[in-house]
Amino acid sequence: MKPRQKRAAIIVGGLAAVSLSAYFVLNAFESNLVFFFTPSQIESGEAPKDRTFRVGGMVKEGSLQRVNMTSNFVVTDSAKEVTVSYTGILPDLFKEGKGVVAQGKLDGSGHFTASEVLAKHDENYMPPEAQHAMDQAQIANTAKSLK
Repeated sequence: MKPRQKRAAIIVGGLAAVSLSAYFVLNAFESNLVFFFTPSQIESGEAPKDRTFRVGGMVKEGSLQRVNMTSNFVVTDSAKEVTVSYTGILPDLFKEGKGVVAQGKLDGSGHFTASEVLAKHDENYMPPEAQHAMDQAQIANTAKSLK
């Protein structure tokens, strides 16, 4: 084999190795990517039905029901609501009227089954998407009441 052919083989082999590595990294990244949706976005059909995602908002007052280790509650952004079911121990900071982010899947009937529930720890913080959705819902409710 001539030196020119060796050099070409090394370059082709290197490009193949880099391409294969990039494919595996991007594939792993895509499978671990989790998107955030508000209850309004879920109601409008923007959320995937067969993929894990996060829903966030406020836990509706009076909606928490516990049966053994399963907790059912409603997450709202002041405009729309999503029923969430979670089996396990809820975080200590989880309370009605407080912010929450739940990660899980949506079934065909619109019921969200959470695999993880995160309660916010700071009274002033809310994910920007959830804050925007709550602001938009409040504006819409104000506009309706003025009519």
